[in-house]
Amino acid sequence: MQPLLKTNGRGLKPFLHVPSYAILSGVILTSIILSACGSSSNPGAGGGFGAPPPPELPVVAVPTAPATTYRDYQAALEGKVNVEIRPQVEGFLEKIFVDEGAYVRAGQPLFKINARVYDEVNNNAKSALAAAQANVQRAKVEVDRLQPLVNAKVISEVQLKTAQANYEAAVAAAEQAKATVGSSQINIGYTLIKAPVSGYIGRIPFKTGALVGKGEAQPLTVLSDVSEMYAYFSLSEPDFIAFKNQFAGNTIEEKVRKVPAVELLLADGSVYTQKGRLSTVDGQFNKTTGAISFRASFPNAGGTLRTGNTGRVRIPQLMNNAILVPQEATFEIQDKVFVFALGDSNKVVSKPLAITGKTANYYFVSSGVNAGEKIVFSGIGNLRDGMAIVPQAISADSLLKVKPL
Repeated sequence: MQPLLKTNGRGLKPFLHVPSYAILSGVILTSIILSACGSSSNPGAGGGFGAPPPPELPVVAVPTAPATTYRDYQAALEGKVNVEIRPQVEGFLEKIFVDEGAYVRAGQPLFKINARVYDEVNNNAKSALAAAQANVQRAKVEVDRLQPLVNAKVISEVQLKTAQANYEAAVAAAEQAKATVGSSQINIGYTLIKAPVSGYIGRIPFKTGALVGKGEAQPLTVLSDVSEMYAYFSLSEPDFIAFKNQFAGNTIEEKVRKVPAVELLLADGSVYTQKGRLSTVDGQFNKTTGAISFRASFPNAGGTLRTGNTGRVRIPQLMNNAILVPQEATFEIQDKVFVFALGDSNKVVSKPLAITGKTANYYFVSSGVNAGEKIVFSGIGNLRDGMAIVPQAISADSLLKVKPL
């Protein structure tokens, strides 16, 4: 480059001109060098290019403890006896002795059907019986009259046999008339309808004066004995297999007897005050639903429960060494529950859990993690698979004290 000659008024002196782009390049290079030196000397300084340190997070070994889990099943309640009261004879409803919802005892009158027609039928039957009995006496007299004549050989034996046949026919007719009287009296008895069992009266759709009979689609009422309630619920085929594997016994009946007392959750979520027992299992699966029915019995001396109530039967499962996972250590993805387990080089890996039950603070797990395996307890919101952490161990025993089952 040739020097340029410039004057300052005192003579000519040589002056070297440097282009502006060269100066800018030198400034940038100097800044990069200084920045690199600052980063190497202080890696944690803000604005540097170094990676942040791994987060310090609490880690707990998965504990085990004796526990009781529960499975809830939707149930429908019925009284021990649930009787439809239907008329056995046709007639006008003359009187209703009870009101809806009333408690009645076995044998107490409920309804009265007008019996005039059946009284007349009974009177006719009695008259026919009297006539038949008179015919029996007349036939008997005829047999007694002919017997000596046959013995004396005055008349033939054929006449006596004919008379004896007429007597037997008269006896049979008298028995038939007697049965007709009995049937008419039964019909009269049917006009007064009594309670077959003690219980509560349901809805009464008919009023006094209504014509009722055997062909009615609706019963006069439904009478429920609710001193003991039956809760009917169903188990799917997988649940039924799990039930068989859960309880000891060679037969289903033996396994049912080994089931601990069950609870009933009412429609409002409260627990019924008295516990029940699992009593029976249906003989076969329903082909439509693929489920099998169970029945649990609950005492109901106070009449708190009524036929038609709904609820959930809660069956307990006792476990000696349940694997417990704190709910705080879990997260959900698409209705599946996961934890972050501590792997090699303190790197975390997510694992799905198979949950068999839960309490307020813990999940009971059948697979996914093992007892003693270390999982991240909290601060999992920003974790990803493969991230390294600095584990801070916390005691499972202390955790159970703070967050009991």
